[in-house]
Amino acid sequence: MTDNGRQDFERFTGPTLGGEDDAPSGFTPVHDNSRLPIGVVLEVSGSGSQIAFDLQRINECMKDEDPSVALAGQVGSQIKIRVGDAWLLASVRDQRKDRRTEGGIIAHIDFLGEGSEEKLTGRIHGFKRGVTRYPVPGGMAYPATTRDLEQIYASDGRASITIGKVFPTRDIRAGLYIDAMLGKHFALLGSTGTGKSTSAALILHRICEAAPKGHIVMIDPHGEYSAAFRQTGQILDVSNLQMPYWLMNFEEHCEVLLSSSGNERQVDADILAKCLLAARSKSRLAQTMGKITVDSPIPYLLSDLNNILQDEMGKLDKATSSAPYMRIKGKLDELKADPRYQFMFSGMLVGDTMTAFISKIFRMPGLGKPISIIDVSGVPSDITSTVVAVLSRLVFDFAIWGREEKTRPILLVCEEAHRYVPNEKNSDGSSVAKILGRIAKEGRKYGISLGLITQRPSDLAEGVLSQCGTIISMRLNNDRDQAFVKAAMPEGARGFLDSIPALRNRECIICGEGVAIPIRVTFDTLEEHRRPASEDPSFVDLWSTDGGEEELVERVVMRWRSQG
Repeated sequence: MTDNGRQDFERFTGPTLGGEDDAPSGFTPVHDNSRLPIGVVLEVSGSGSQIAFDLQRINECMKDEDPSVALAGQVGSQIKIRVGDAWLLASVRDQRKDRRTEGGIIAHIDFLGEGSEEKLTGRIHGFKRGVTRYPVPGGMAYPATTRDLEQIYASDGRASITIGKVFPTRDIRAGLYIDAMLGKHFALLGSTGTGKSTSAALILHRICEAAPKGHIVMIDPHGEYSAAFRQTGQILDVSNLQMPYWLMNFEEHCEVLLSSSGNERQVDADILAKCLLAARSKSRLAQTMGKITVDSPIPYLLSDLNNILQDEMGKLDKATSSAPYMRIKGKLDELKADPRYQFMFSGMLVGDTMTAFISKIFRMPGLGKPISIIDVSGVPSDITSTVVAVLSRLVFDFAIWGREEKTRPILLVCEEAHRYVPNEKNSDGSSVAKILGRIAKEGRKYGISLGLITQRPSDLAEGVLSQCGTIISMRLNNDRDQAFVKAAMPEGARGFLDSIPALRNRECIICGEGVAIPIRVTFDTLEEHRRPASEDPSFVDLWSTDGGEEELVERVVMRWRSQG
């Protein structure tokens, strides 16, 4: 502590810590550590301040029974500063030794919010985010107690869900404001093995319990979440998804049916657009509607598209050779013949099932199952992005065309989001990246909430993470990922962000609209039957036994060959 800081500190507390004679009126003796200051304000800026802590006082606090007081002054802990008749709450960002004095510590703090003081207890009351009155140099800093934090983290009447305990308290529940979190999107980030999937399942379970008539769609690329929501959700995969191919717009048709590139691709696209519009126009529904476009979700027969391609190819006045027509016909025949694509390109899906399909996917009505898990692990890899694009676009288009009806809000959760919304370096111009990027930017205007789950936030498209109003960050081991998350989080969370590499499994930092102030949370333990199937295999156990390998290999090869 600097000499001036030491003088201010001793003038307030007395030269010998713990002396009752020099303590100001209204304060109790030293054994009540929460009533005695631990530091003094040195400098003040718009978002934070510099504090001189007294090492002896911090050591005294470490013996306190209150866990919040015991951590006072440490990085990530909360302290409070008196400003007139109010308290200003701040988070400790960093520490360094003050080399000019013995036992002095210099720390930077970030302001979190302010509240009034309860006259009888001295606790913080009526806490609000933001700062209206700043402290002045020489102001005293005190430990924030568990009772203070109870007032700060207490629900203010808004609908919320509880997901764990606030660190470092023993029993203060950590809550997320549902409307604020979903209204401005959220992101759940964490390296592999940190408990990210289980934490995602926990949050979704809590949302379903709070809103049993909700409408949640989750894209599950690995088939992990079926086990977690088998009792409370609708599980859809290639065996029962039955997604009609004619729901694709023209861009998505191009991704599936065109294999050419460069100038040839533009020629093929022009041919496909002409033939696809003709095929849609042959539908009885199209004839009753009048004018339609190539993007209109009108059912058409694959055989009609095939016949139109054949007829166009046979015309003598066509502008190109027959090669583009042959390429499109060849790809179309391949999709119709391959059993892996039957969930989408089946002749049985030509009926007008759009209303029934949307009702099933969006859970309208929910029938007691507010969440649908779309397991795309069995979808062929070359069209997985297109399937996700169709599902995402249906959410967006339904919200746009349903504005006058005031349709129910929909939450779209995308696991492994970096695969579908990659940054510019990894971008391939796919339609799924465009639609998810548009949902991130515009979705909240139409009642669409986006939840992004990823282990590589630095691989996400630029700006998408910054559109998420609530960020839930578990441990991130990669420096690039850490820097990317820090850039997307608000200034007041800096002290918490520095602890991201040191988080334990099932711990996270939450900041943004979904919480009153940035908090560190230990997630609740989820029941076994509600967890996703994402546990790592035990090499020791599986390599300690043998027998039956021949039959196992035969079964795997059979499923491999049949692609089922």
